[in-house]
Amino acid sequence: MKPLYPLRILLVEDDELFRLGLQTRLQQESCLQVIAEAEDGETAVELTQEHLPDVVVLDVGLPGIGGIEACRQIKQRHPAIPVLILTSHSQKSLIERLIGAGAQGYCLKGIAAETLVLAIRSVAAGASWWDQAATSEIRAVFANPEPLKNGLRSELLENPLTKREQEILALVAGGKSNQEIAQILYIAPGTVRVHVHAILQKLEVRDRTQAAVLAIQKGLVAEELLGRVIN
Repeated sequence: MKPLYPLRILLVEDDELFRLGLQTRLQQESCLQVIAEAEDGETAVELTQEHLPDVVVLDVGLPGIGGIEACRQIKQRHPAIPVLILTSHSQKSLIERLIGAGAQGYCLKGIAAETLVLAIRSVAAGASWWDQAATSEIRAVFANPEPLKNGLRSELLENPLTKREQEILALVAGGKSNQEIAQILYIAPGTVRVHVHAILQKLEVRDRTQAAVLAIQKGLVAEELLGRVIN
């Protein structure tokens, strides 16, 4: 069985001084190990293929193909490897593109080092990690859903998710790992994995983050359930 620690990290950042400072700080954590570094998107994709890290920490503003496209290519080739984005921006359009590219979450540059370490460990454990601004945007989508075309609700009439699946998806949207969900709902972690797999299949999405956003957009998760877990 693959050991939990240290988590093997591919660090992708084009600013040499910032990357050096980040690498030095992360290496101080016994649970983390920076195994490779890259300065552009193409190299990030190649090094992911070569090293198969536990987590890719990826700057969004990279030269070459850019951070978002690099994330997309990494997730297409290695869907099980979580990608945590570093960025200086939090616009809604950027968040949407990150979700579309398959990122497990993002952190704003300048956050406390302890918070970044927690974010890395969280995505490695299978949870999502979105900056507070991103959570606000997701809430806004819930509060102001897109108008229905032709006034029809055919797409929303039937919720394909069971009540238990809705509960689990609400916790997923709150960034909870399978282990945490199991503890909260008093069920086995294996049962949570089965439910999460069923949710992804029903919603026809490839990862937990996309499932959470899609469910919120389409009103598949009750607002009161979501309100309990997204702080």
